[in-house]
Amino acid sequence: MSERFDVVVIGAGPGGYPAAIRAAQNKLKVACVDEWRNLDGSYAYGGTCLNAGCIPSKALLESSELYVRAKEEFAVHGIGVGTVTLDLAAMQKRRASIVKTMTGGIAALFKANGVVGIPGHGRLEPGNKVTVTGADGGRRTLEAEHVVLASGSVPVRLPAVPHDGKVIVDSWTALEFDAVPPRLGVIGAGVIGLELGSVWRRLGSQVTILEAVEQFLPMADQAVAKEALRQFKKQGLEVKLGAKVARATVTGGAVGVTYGGAAGEHTLEVDKLVVAVGRRPFTSGLLAEGTGVGIDARGFIEVDEHCRTAAPKVWAVGDVVRGPMLAHKGKEEGVMVADLIAGLYGEVNYRAIPSVIYTAPEIAWVGQTEEQVKAGGRPYKVGTFPFAASGRARAMEAGAGMAKVISARDDDEILGVHVIGPMAGELIAEAVLAMEYSASTEDLQRTMHAHPTLSEAIHEAALAADKRAIDSINR
Repeated sequence: MSERFDVVVIGAGPGGYPAAIRAAQNKLKVACVDEWRNLDGSYAYGGTCLNAGCIPSKALLESSELYVRAKEEFAVHGIGVGTVTLDLAAMQKRRASIVKTMTGGIAALFKANGVVGIPGHGRLEPGNKVTVTGADGGRRTLEAEHVVLASGSVPVRLPAVPHDGKVIVDSWTALEFDAVPPRLGVIGAGVIGLELGSVWRRLGSQVTILEAVEQFLPMADQAVAKEALRQFKKQGLEVKLGAKVARATVTGGAVGVTYGGAAGEHTLEVDKLVVAVGRRPFTSGLLAEGTGVGIDARGFIEVDEHCRTAAPKVWAVGDVVRGPMLAHKGKEEGVMVADLIAGLYGEVNYRAIPSVIYTAPEIAWVGQTEEQVKAGGRPYKVGTFPFAASGRARAMEAGAGMAKVISARDDDEILGVHVIGPMAGELIAEAVLAMEYSASTEDLQRTMHAHPTLSEAIHEAALAADKRAIDSINR
């Protein structure tokens, strides 16, 4: 006998669990099915983000940055701490505790909002039925008026680099190391590769990052990317661009990596190798025959601008659909869909999605890069402000980086904002809000910012776009 719901969500990651909660807040009967299992076999909500991505990586980034600051920076502040030692086991215990608290929080939110959480693998059947297979192989059938597919993504693996989960690993395993690898190789200089490389470099690894493309951070504004690469090299990260990995071989507990470059073939020997070349949509076993849900050539579920699939009353959100694979993008899509199902207004502004890389300095941006604006042919103006001229940044011993505002010359519309510097991930929120409300550069210029704050960098960059900056030289 099947169970009936108004909405069944498959996936309890950052796209699925908000969809389920909002649907329940809209007075709908909701179930959320999720199959994530941790290394100990236990089920947990939150998907990759909470269990093996966003949250645990930020915990280690914070801990490792404090470790470096205590070793190298505190003395500048006149603080003597003696010999600084690393207790990696304690650091990892803290990370695991944060993850457990956050994933348990979703279970509590489900209970508080009346969402029925169901552990197991969910598969969409024709007629908006969902078959759930539990850990013991038992099955139950759910019938739904609406189904939301939020199955997320998984790491891309390279055929020439055989993953063994011990020496050659993915990003999840790289967060679980119980010892600092003396030599660490990372394939991929994207967000994940740079963040993981930063963590283990700070803790003592000799880190080499191999990136196949010649351009560093091609998705970012290139003025910001250039500054980022300069800062990472100063920190000891070795980044090799145009390094296409041909093969990797494990011998005697070490990994020999062969890669090609402009000067021919090269080899690199490391103790651990992390493959961080991106993620792909996860749809394994998600769709039975005859559902009517389409999948494109790259494996993404096909949806319209409101995340409707071709199948009636079937929706899809998050990493499994087009657009950037970002937790906050998936969350807003989930909320939008839940509101649309309830007959309410829902929309996602895909032109104002922020991106953040949580390195030190942090990197964040929203909107178009200067390269994109230039290619589009629209006349534009640029204003920049260096954190070296920020009193607050100087007081924090964090004067590296800059803020950059790109605006249209014709109507002063803000087209993009890019920040590399302290707390860039927090500062970008002001720019997202400005772009959400179609603010002009003058709007930012006339908005009072507290002094001394890091946010003044955004204000001064906006002023600099019209050569009216107060605290830097107008060029």
